[in-house]
Amino acid sequence: MEAQTIAALIITPFAAAFVYAGIHEFRRYKADGRANYGLVYDEETGTTHVTGIAEDEEAYDIEEFDPSDYNERNAEKEEDDQKT
Repeated sequence: MEAQTIAALIITPFAAAFVYAGIHEFRRYKADGRANYGLVYDEETGTTHVTGIAEDEEAYDIEEFDPSDYNERNAEKEEDDQKT
């Protein structure tokens, strides 16, 4: 196989995913209008993820985050206490 063919085979799945995401976002835009994306903090797991944010909600500000406020062991212990 030629190097160009191998490169095309490697790039094709990524290009297809990119096109699919673009079409999906365009259809969402046509249905719902402009979206506001931002970082959202999940207090239960202590993690963040990017998602759409409603107009009345505030995005997560990373400068206000203090990692010492979240202790994974305490969260797991509280979950175990709630189960029993």
